[in-house]
Amino acid sequence: MFLKIGNLLSDADVGRLRALADELHFVDGRVSNPANLTKQNLQADAGDPKYAESVQIVTAALSRSREFADFAMPRRVAPPLLCRYEPGMKYGAHADSALLQIGNARLRSDLSCTVFIGDPASYEGGELAIVAGNQTIAFKCEAGGAIVYPSTTMHEVVPVRSGRRLVSITFIESLIADAHQRAQVYELNELAALEGNTMKWENRVRLDVVRQNLMRMWSAT
Repeated sequence: MFLKIGNLLSDADVGRLRALADELHFVDGRVSNPANLTKQNLQADAGDPKYAESVQIVTAALSRSREFADFAMPRRVAPPLLCRYEPGMKYGAHADSALLQIGNARLRSDLSCTVFIGDPASYEGGELAIVAGNQTIAFKCEAGGAIVYPSTTMHEVVPVRSGRRLVSITFIESLIADAHQRAQVYELNELAALEGNTMKWENRVRLDVVRQNLMRMWSAT
């Protein structure tokens, strides 16, 4: 399952992140994945003093998004990382690392998230292309929008032909590791939100019991 979030970032967030992208020092993106020969991009230098502000802006946006919380059921979220693609840059087909070292702990990547910061009209190419079965779905969101998708899927960033692609990426460890189980709870939660008030009270209580018991059975806390 994919989740497309419109306006995850406010206009002020987008403006500030664009300004930070002009001020921050960027390094070769392969520093975080040297084994992938098809990775050609730039990423914010975590040692730059202004890096922390870019992390805080995107983290705060994810924290206040009900759509994100309901879909991802996040246990932990990796610090979001600004990434920049100049003409000719790309990130070839890959699946994201299963385990990420975050400080002294490891985060299991159940879901990946790309937050679009640049105006889609300002660059050509650069779509996030995700393989789903025997087809590939390409995403290129408006500035401030985001795509959340399973980290297990093969995906790529197609070559940027002109302009500059600016995004922030992060990885989520969900309370429910299994994608199928997480999807069932998500659907039940959506059903309860959409139809709960029209149900007989007794039926709504029974639905809530099922929802809570599935969360209790499947979640890792």
